[in-house]
Amino acid sequence: MRLRVLGPAGSIVGFLFLVELTSGVLQGYYTPLLTDIARALNIRDADVNWLEAAQLMVSALVVPVLAKLGDMYGHKRILLVSTALTALASWGVAFAPGFWVFLFAWALQGFYVVWLPLEIALVFSRCHSRPDGAALTRKSAGLLVAGLEFGVIVGALSGGFIGGALPGRLWITLMVPAVCATACFFVILFGVPESLGRTGGSVDTAGLAVLSLALLLITAGLTFMRINGPQTWWAWAAVVLGILSLIPFTRHELGHKDPLVDIRMLRQPSMWPVQFTAFLFGVSVLGAQAPLSTFARTDPDLVGYGLGVGSGMVSVLIGVYVLALLVGALLFPAAARISTPRITLIVAAMLVGIGYLMFLPFHSSLTEVMLNMVVAGLGSGALVAALPSAAAAAAPLTHTGMAAGLTNATKTIGGSFASCIFGIALAGHALGAGGLAGADTGTAGSLAGYFTVWTICGVTGLVGAVGLYFVPRLAFGPTLPTASLVTQPLPTE
Repeated sequence: MRLRVLGPAGSIVGFLFLVELTSGVLQGYYTPLLTDIARALNIRDADVNWLEAAQLMVSALVVPVLAKLGDMYGHKRILLVSTALTALASWGVAFAPGFWVFLFAWALQGFYVVWLPLEIALVFSRCHSRPDGAALTRKSAGLLVAGLEFGVIVGALSGGFIGGALPGRLWITLMVPAVCATACFFVILFGVPESLGRTGGSVDTAGLAVLSLALLLITAGLTFMRINGPQTWWAWAAVVLGILSLIPFTRHELGHKDPLVDIRMLRQPSMWPVQFTAFLFGVSVLGAQAPLSTFARTDPDLVGYGLGVGSGMVSVLIGVYVLALLVGALLFPAAARISTPRITLIVAAMLVGIGYLMFLPFHSSLTEVMLNMVVAGLGSGALVAALPSAAAAAAPLTHTGMAAGLTNATKTIGGSFASCIFGIALAGHALGAGGLAGADTGTAGSLAGYFTVWTICGVTGLVGAVGLYFVPRLAFGPTLPTASLVTQPLPTE
């Protein structure tokens, strides 16, 4: 019945729901197993963040390219390509013989990040001509994100249960996501029709090269800080050089007739706050996953902090968090209809910030951690559903894939940088003010590091809410307030 109210989008949302279900399994399945993976690879808990950082960096690089290719050659076609690559990488994760092969396969698995923006573009291409096209896109996005979060719950619970039932046989446990990703390929192939309209053009390879260089320099600098310490001057130099590289990238994109990232579109008042918030949102929704898992697994009897729970209880924690995300995603269309999409986005970002700041005083019991995660999860679920649909509604029709993809790209970049920074913070045992927090606690992350993680996540959530205040009041309404952008070319300089 929910699919029928989506009009022309309803015919494909059911199949895309299954795709997002698979995406959720990929995102939730490994989280309760991170400690087991770290032990199997003989690395510390803090080093798990580098696995996340590598995957997020690959995602940040491929999402703009694949989203652009979707606009050029068809969103279904690129969705199939990214799904095939994700499936191959998932099999590589299961059968990796050592750390470096595991790291490579894990990083390539990040191609699934482009699925949701491509799906939003597929939906928008079918309902943009209707007067309520933006509202239908939001409803579809809410259902797709519901599938995503339900998949995360299923994945987390399954990962914890199967991992506990098969101790010592981690490779068998890791085969499950690979099977799911392979099945997802055939769901798309036979169930999802191609989007309407093509832009043509070519990929801006020079812009991609400069952007890749900038992101690699920043990530490399943060990595060397982790290895050699924050006092390493040349690591800071790499970070600064990477940031400065974004200046020629911007100039190149402004002068390119078919840019990888349309800077003029990003400067629109209904677009840049969305992308800015997506970057800040990535810090918590992506960068904080591994620290939350390892904190829950840390034994308080040994180091004085943590919850000391097993992988099964971590699955329950993740399930509670993702259930809150699911509720937030489903409530977003109704909340936007009662108030406005802009106000709903602001409130959602505030909930994310408040939820993580609650960790600072309340983190000593399972109940306290669950409450914090529920508050942050409600806001996170609404933002996951809202950001790509808001970007698609604010973009020209021929740029919907790029706009929705950029929300995931900027979110992924924020998560990647956060993972690097959080890895540095958690490894800094010397930062503790004496006692257990500053002692040699083996493989556990430092308590001061966890405080740093929670503070950064909370502050970025609140700053994102402030950024969204600058969105025009009537942006992303039930009709397309940005129709002028759809029917007229963007201004040139």
